[in-house]
Amino acid sequence: MTKRQIMDKNGIRRTCTRLSNEILERVGGLDDVVLLGIKRGGEIVAKRIANCLKELEGREIPCAGLDITLQRDDLVSDFFVPEYTGNEIGFEVTGKTVVLCDDVLYTGRSVRAAIETIFTLGRPKRILLLEMIDRGGRQLPIRADFVGKNVPTSKTEKIDMRFEELGAEEDEVLIVK
Repeated sequence: MTKRQIMDKNGIRRTCTRLSNEILERVGGLDDVVLLGIKRGGEIVAKRIANCLKELEGREIPCAGLDITLQRDDLVSDFFVPEYTGNEIGFEVTGKTVVLCDDVLYTGRSVRAAIETIFTLGRPKRILLLEMIDRGGRQLPIRADFVGKNVPTSKTEKIDMRFEELGAEEDEVLIVK
């Protein structure tokens, strides 16, 4: 197994700052903006974007993790039902601009499941997709509105986003082959 670092801790921090500025440019004011991160990695991305937006604009943005387990078409079977943690996000999505955050965009299936999950919570004005890494390989017609880095990969490669919040020694993004 070979590993190659494509982004270090500082690169991740700079990318979050750039993506936060892109959100501000795209949506204007933050009055009706909420952030939802696909659990687990996307939730960390959402929290970091929320912190960057707070630094830039001086105000808290509603932010929560989104459990997409029940909407996944590739995890539930007669023999295996994954653990579902629920979606008590603590704010409304109806009429809001939802920035859906995730760490790595690949097939698009997690994003599809997340969109379905969001609509169980309410009807947003619009949903914008933010991805730290877009690795290509789509199986569904899904495109991110905000991309930290495009990293085309083969089927034999994987993107490994490591976050300190999830036990990594230091934040980094690796290509693993």
